Amino acid sequence: MTQEFDIRTQDMPATMRVLLDEYPRDSWEAHPGFREKTRHWLGAHEMFRRLGELVRRETELYLEKSRASDDFAGRLSYYGNALVANLHGHHTWEDKNYFPELSAADPRFDRGLEILEKDHQELDHVLDSFTRTANRAIKLIQLDENQAHEETGRLHGLAGTIETFLDRHLADEEELAVPIILHHRLRG
Repeated sequence: MTQEFDIRTQDMPATMRVLLDEYPRDSWEAHPGFREKTRHWLGAHEMFRRLGELVRRETELYLEKSRASDDFAGRLSYYGNALVANLHGHHTWEDKNYFPELSAADPRFDRGLEILEKDHQELDHVLDSFTRTANRAIKLIQLDENQAHEETGRLHGLAGTIETFLDRHLADEEELAVPIILHHRLRG
């Protein structure tokens, strides 16, 4: 399903990872510049990963006939909405507030921030398609179970696309932003 979208698969350029060598991921928590705001930001990323996995798994349970239709519709509505709404709000805040703060602190990483902003634009397309497909699947559950299963099959592909996107994007975002934060003692 990822071929319908321009999901970035290549690594972040090596020049965007120079601070990561100085501040590797396994040292972040112990660094004196690692503060609560950064911990919460990383926690939001972990929540997105879990919600993405949960939505994909719920679609699998329904497709395997291990989840009742009405139960699936309610769970998809709740967790799908939580995933989409929170991702939109989070990346909008990053583009308007967080990335400009990082850029002002260390403009040599602007190219990496531009890559992440482009990812956010493509994520909007994926989330829009996911939302439309999820809404159709929920409506079809009440109207035609066979068509609901077909639509949920498409939804499963989109849920997988979201997971693929999040795997790449969130790791790159964290490995670009956190070293800048630690190096410049931001977000205290």
